[in-house]
Amino acid sequence: MKHRVVGRKLGRTSEHRLALLRNLSTALFQNERIRTTLSKAKELRPFAEKLVTMSKRETLHARRRVLRHIHDPRVVAKLFDTLSARYAQRPGGYTRILRLGPRRGDCAEMAIIELVGAETATRAATEEPAAEGRAKRARGKTEAAPPEAAAESKPAAPKKNRSPAKPAKDKTTRRKTVEKPDEKGRRSSRATPKIRKGES
Repeated sequence: MKHRVVGRKLGRTSEHRLALLRNLSTALFQNERIRTTLSKAKELRPFAEKLVTMSKRETLHARRRVLRHIHDPRVVAKLFDTLSARYAQRPGGYTRILRLGPRRGDCAEMAIIELVGAETATRAATEEPAAEGRAKRARGKTEAAPPEAAAESKPAAPKKNRSPAKPAKDKTTRRKTVEKPDEKGRRSSRATPKIRKGES
């Protein structure tokens, strides 16, 4: 009977399992989105969400309790400064699991686990350079000549005819180049025909 048996073993000892969850949660807080197996993602979710809840207290004791599991001080700083402010008004449910289907090879169910709100943060980060590029292109268009004048000044170039495809080389006439030392020990390359076994 499976009474009071909670959690997945993941084929590991308890120490190895704890180290795995610590590493996965560190990667999750650092990148805000990771790809892993579905069973690992389901085990990681409560472990990571408890750390986020602890970071919302913003006390020295809470920081030391998080440092017990997250050994990277930069990730802990991000958790207490950025992520705790993002989830200040959220009572729970800080992560999301998206199923990807079976992995090719061993058919293990794969999933993406990500922090809720990470999609808006990454979209804002990618839209800033794109907006700058659009502004630069708009400035460049106003400074450049209008396209009608440019089209009138440049004559239309005639279309080039493509040359016919080159015939394929005959591979049967190719000779192998072999380097053989001469009498003085210098190497000289010369073409010698291939000799098959049994031929003299």
